[in-house]
Amino acid sequence: QVQLVESGGGFMEPGGSLRLSCAASGSIFRALDMGWYRQAPGKEREWVASMFSGGRTNYADSVKGRFTISRDNAKKLVYLQMNNLKPEDTAVYYCNGWIGQINYWGQGTQVTVSS
Repeated sequence: QVQLVESGGGFMEPGGSLRLSCAASGSIFRALDMGWYRQAPGKEREWVASMFSGGRTNYADSVKGRFTISRDNAKKLVYLQMNNLKPEDTAVYYCNGWIGQINYWGQGTQVTVSS
């Protein structure tokens, strides 16, 4: 079983930076593909970024060049570095891990970008 716990959310002015962390439990972390999703009020949950177990990364066009996903397998952590934040980045951010057809989700952390 895998549990994911996000942290690092908060309030930031436009142009600022935040780093989200996702702490994982379980022995299969290294084999998991990991990602971040977000859900803004009144909107569907959307994919933000992925980092596969082999190291390859993908980003949504809306965050490409501003957000960076990374992972530390030894510490079982996944990060989302968010730079040049915009008001439209305001959402609850969720950590996701998957292997095969099995998905694991964290409880989410709120990010609010406003002046």
